[in-house]
Amino acid sequence: MISDVIRKGSFYQTLNESGKKIKEIHQNSVGELQGFTDRFIVFRKGSFFATYDENFKKIKEIHQNSVGIFRGAAGQNMTFIKGSFAVTFDIMFKKISERHI
Repeated sequence: MISDVIRKGSFYQTLNESGKKIKEIHQNSVGELQGFTDRFIVFRKGSFFATYDENFKKIKEIHQNSVGIFRGAAGQNMTFIKGSFAVTFDIMFKKISERHI
């Protein structure tokens, strides 16, 4: 379970509830941290968003044109803003819902 994701120099680390390092990865491998929950992490690398598990194993990747602008992550879901809609996706980027904003 992910308690925190920190950046140390050029590396990202996942930490557990005790503050102990689970795994470490170089930022060039994953891109820029967007957000995380206790279940997954969202990174943006170039024009792609990707979800990762606590060991930095890639779960799914999708082009930004398909999802929009990252807004946040909570539980097993993430929210993106695409045009005038807030769109909620699951960890596999399957659309769950959308609402006009």
